[in-house]
Amino acid sequence: MIEVKVNPGVCGLKSVIKANSTDGMNSNVTIDSECPAVMKLAEKITTVDAMQEVFAPFGTSSVFTESNGILTHATCPLPTAILKAVEASCSLALPVDVIIEISKVDN
Repeated sequence: MIEVKVNPGVCGLKSVIKANSTDGMNSNVTIDSECPAVMKLAEKITTVDAMQEVFAPFGTSSVFTESNGILTHATCPLPTAILKAVEASCSLALPVDVIIEISKVDN
């Protein structure tokens, strides 16, 4: 099983994504979140076809299309985090951290 902990930034509404695959093709996904919108999304995304979703053209996977209209903030990292969890659970990628560092730099 793969576990992905997401601290999305200023909203502070943390999430934990768990993805497990027994066949290397499909992943069972559970999401626990402090965010009500993410919990609505969690109801819709329970099983993910890894090959279809991970290799879909950017932004066209069902994870992203289901997120559209549920998640209200375009920069929410949850859809990408879900796909990373699915990808790792099906051994399509190593479970390595994805890091986004944001800082204000004065000129």
